[in-house]
Amino acid sequence: MSWKSALRPALVATNRRLRQWGIDGKTTLAAARGYTSVRSDRKRFDAQRRNSDHPEEFPLGQAFAVYADREDAAGTASGHYFHQDLFVAREIFHRQPQRHVDVGSSVYGFVSHVASFRNIDVFDVRPLTVRVPGITFIQHDLMKPDERFDAMTDSLSCLHALEHFGLGRYSDPIDYDGWRKGFANLTRMLKPGGTLYFSVPTGQVQRVEFNGQRVFSLPFLRDFLTQEFTVEKLAFVTDDGDLVDEVDPFGDQAQTSFGAHYGCSIWVLAKNP
Repeated sequence: MSWKSALRPALVATNRRLRQWGIDGKTTLAAARGYTSVRSDRKRFDAQRRNSDHPEEFPLGQAFAVYADREDAAGTASGHYFHQDLFVAREIFHRQPQRHVDVGSSVYGFVSHVASFRNIDVFDVRPLTVRVPGITFIQHDLMKPDERFDAMTDSLSCLHALEHFGLGRYSDPIDYDGWRKGFANLTRMLKPGGTLYFSVPTGQVQRVEFNGQRVFSLPFLRDFLTQEFTVEKLAFVTDDGDLVDEVDPFGDQAQTSFGAHYGCSIWVLAKNP
């Protein structure tokens, strides 16, 4: 392993901590590089405006300098959320379940993907203060069992959410076994033979990064999930943000969690009868 590869997890962790205080190291560095260029461009633009035939058509208003965008690509097509949201939304579109229920996934990302082509019921411990057509929202703590929701659906998703259960990050009760309780209730919600779409942070070293998230090892997850489910598909997002499709859950790469520090495993699971 090169010194750059060894240093990367520490830099990522440091930047994550700084962002909690409103400081983003990547944005700061990009802004520092872009500052001179933006100032030069503004002077050139203003000179062109004053020399034009209609200088007052668009008078210069208050500056709204954006220094970092000049280094960005056209968009982001990598990382955990991009790949999992698209991967699972495509699966649901293809399978056309009778009902789809989601627990804790990103409303901005995955839920909006699915709501663009079908109705979706959404559970979260936090409130949702807006009403969106096609989205039925239920506020509920999934660490608490509720027989009203038993066998309620043939299709269920929980993407990048279970790792937070019981850590207090979202004002949920502190519970060391919160993820186990949450998964047990997910299992209860799903009809026999139903499909569970599931993802969590996954790395070679299993750990809790309090109070952010748990990181699961892939072999641990595989052995846990196959107690009550059959693995239909497995994909993995690497530390570089790339998607590896059609992963063998018993293969060598899975056994080492792709050597990842903070990857993401995406599971398509069928509940055993």
